[in-house]
This record gives sequence, structure tokens and C-alpha cells, in this order.
Amino acid sequence: MKVKTLSGSEVELSQQELDGLKSKLNGLLIFACDSEYEESRTVWNAMIDHYPAFVVRCIGVGDVMTCVQFAREHDLLLCVKGGGHNIAGLATADGAMMLDMSLMRGVWVDVKTKVAHAQAGCLLGDVDRETQVHNLAAVLGFVSRTGITGLTLGGGFGYLTRRWGWASDNVVGMDVVTAEGKLVHASEQENSDLFWGLRGGGGNFGVVTGIDYKLYPLGEEIIGGPVAWPASEAPNVLKLYRELTENAPPELTLALLMRPAPPAPWLPKEYHGKPVVIMLACYSGDLELGEKIIAPIKSLGNPIGDILMRRPYTQLQSLLDATQPKGRRYYWKSEYLPAVEDNLCQKVMDHAAQIPSPHSAVILFHLAGALNRLEDEHSPVGNRNAHFVLNLAGSWEDENDDLQNIDWARRAWEDMKSFSTGGTYINFLVEDEGPERMEAALGKGLKRLSEIKAKWDPENVFRTNRNIKPLY
Repeated sequence: MKVKTLSGSEVELSQQELDGLKSKLNGLLIFACDSEYEESRTVWNAMIDHYPAFVVRCIGVGDVMTCVQFAREHDLLLCVKGGGHNIAGLATADGAMMLDMSLMRGVWVDVKTKVAHAQAGCLLGDVDRETQVHNLAAVLGFVSRTGITGLTLGGGFGYLTRRWGWASDNVVGMDVVTAEGKLVHASEQENSDLFWGLRGGGGNFGVVTGIDYKLYPLGEEIIGGPVAWPASEAPNVLKLYRELTENAPPELTLALLMRPAPPAPWLPKEYHGKPVVIMLACYSGDLELGEKIIAPIKSLGNPIGDILMRRPYTQLQSLLDATQPKGRRYYWKSEYLPAVEDNLCQKVMDHAAQIPSPHSAVILFHLAGALNRLEDEHSPVGNRNAHFVLNLAGSWEDENDDLQNIDWARRAWEDMKSFSTGGTYINFLVEDEGPERMEAALGKGLKRLSEIKAKWDPENVFRTNRNIKPLY
């Protein structure tokens, strides 16, 4: 079998060498002829279509260590798949040895210390389910099928970010298999340089096998969900969005979406496919107070759909899953914003009206709060001046529509990027974005990250993600 090397050439692995690897594994060794191969090699974004030489579906840390050591011994290109949800498809590479972590999905909650240990293959929903058993929550994202590891290594934001910061701000430890195939623990007390680099630096310093998250009290119910209006109501909805976010308590997080109405059961059929504006809310504090705070949303104009209500937090966390299915084609452009200005609102409406696909959206997500109280140097995710995220989320089905949909996202971004803080979210960078966008995401932290890379992975073994090269 031919496998790509770190230099880009190919090496031939004998059957004896592959059998030797298999004998040391508890997990599965998967080849292109096996039925499991297609599920492992494919990722969420169907625009990414790579074919690893073979896949190891790891069961535990021992498998990961064995694989890294094998890759080092044979100079193999290595890629690592957690949830496979990254838009740039960083989990996979042609001709590489892939580590598929999807079987490593255990979660252990220590109620006394309010810490959850989650294995690297966990999805957000796995952690939410186990922590909510104890009326606790970790700060994660807002699509339950997203992998925790990629989300966290890139910073991570969601409904609880305004209260408690980036997901990476709430990590207290990580287990990491290094480029030498050794297991280390990274925290403020142990290997603190590595710990700093992993909290938002993109993660190409080793294979993270487990993450310890600080947990927060969060009851069985929150107030959450969307309210939708016809796009003709957008000026009034945007005005209310700006007013609410300007004075919102940290318990309230609001997102605003403009898009064609999805065929969701809570929306009338006659509106399906027609332009709508949606406000999505999560209030995670006192429920009676929360109902008063969200009342202006529910009373605005004449909504065509309203399912903003008391509900389990886990239900809200999976509410958007149907809008982000695996196998659709995705292309995004995004920026951090310091504010939502009048002129930006007009451009949001203008570009939403030009969306070419029934699945795409222009999204504003409120972030301001806890993350702004820390210095940029606290972690490489930086961007502590971000108050909102603007995401031009292109999504469509047919590859023949690629150019049209990519062009829409790029044109809208070019027209709106002047409102940016100058920063962007590393997890939203698509495959074709270059070093200047990495600098926008990581800024001053890049030099320090390069120094950490030189210490922990001087030969650049881990390079298939957003690669930070060693600085000697």
C-alpha cells in the first residue's frame, strides 16, 4: 500500500507492516475496500472530498500513541478526525494515515469539582447530555453534532459565551499525545506553554485525546428558540436586535438570521423558501425575569412563527442541527464586529435578498461579555475586542452551483468586511484562505505559537490542519 509521507512523496507499506500495526491496536484498521471507510473518510462539508490511504478508528489513548509512533517510524502524513465538522475539512487528507476518534466518546462528570472530562471524539451533544444530568453545563457551541475538540482548539463560542467566555477559556486541562508518541497532560500547572497554545491556537501541536471543562450551574430549563417574521419586517427586527444587545444581561444571547425560510414545521408552508428574518434567543438565568426580557421579541410586529419558550437546554443545543446536515456543500466568510451599525444593517438586508440557495443565511451572533474582560495575551484565540460575529453562511446541494454560491459569499464579505474589528474566527476559515487570514484570527499570538510548535513538534508532524510552522 502506498501512503503519502511528510515530504509529499509516497512510501510503500508492506502487508507485514500493516499487520504489525493491526496487532497493536484495540480499534479498527480500515481500508478503502472496507464498508466503514466511506463513513470515516467523509466530513461534514461535501466540498471536501479527500481519500486517506487508510484509517485507524481509535478506541483509546493507547491506540493514538501506537499510531503516532507508527507514523513517525514510517514518516507518514497524519490527519486527525474528531467530529469532522470543520468547514475547511482539516480532518482529512489524500493519501494520509487518518486517526478517526469517533469511538472515543466517553464523558465523566465530577460534580464536586464541577469539571467534566470528555474524550476527543465527543460531540457537543454527548457533553451536554451528561452534564445536564447534574444541572451543569460546559461552554460549547450551538450545533450538537459538532466535535468538541476542533471547536475548543479554535476557541469556540455558543449560547453561554457571553456569560463565561470562549469555550477554550473554560478548559482546565488537556491530555495530549505528542509528536514523539508520548502522553502528557497540559494545564496551568503542567506543560503550561503547550496548554496556552492549545486554547485557541488551532491545535497542530499534538493529538488531543481528552479535555477537562469547567462546568457551570444551569438548570433543566432555559428560555430559548426562534421567532420569525417576513423579510419585509427586517428593519424593525434589526432595530430591536440592536437595542436588546446593547443592554442585554450576560444571561441573554441573541442571534439574528436572514435567509429563505426553511421547511420547518413551526413555519407556515406558504412561507417556505421565502425570505424571512429570524431572531434566535437563549436566556439562561431566572426564568420569570427572562420572560419579561424576551417579551419585546415576541410582541414585535406579526411573527409568522414563534417557538421561543421554556425548554431543556439540550433541546436548544440541537435546534439548529437540521440546518447543518452532513453532506451538504458549505462555503463561509466571517468577521468579528465591534458593533452592529446602521450601514451594516442595510448591507445585511441587501445581501440576504441576493442569497442564491434555499439553505444559505446572513447571521449576526452576539458575543460581548466575559470574553472582553480578559487580555488578548490570555490565550491565542485573542480577539477580546469582538462583540459580534458576522457569518455569511453559504450552503447548497449541487456542485454545479458552487461558483454562484461562493461568489455570493465573497461579494457580501467584500462589501461588509470594512465593519470588522480586523479579526476573524479560525474555525470559520475555509480551505482557500491564506496566511493573512490566519493572522487575522491569531494576531500577535502567532509568534509565540510558532515557538511552542518548535518545542513540541519541531519536525512539523502535525501539519494537515491550520499549520503553524516551527520558529527556531
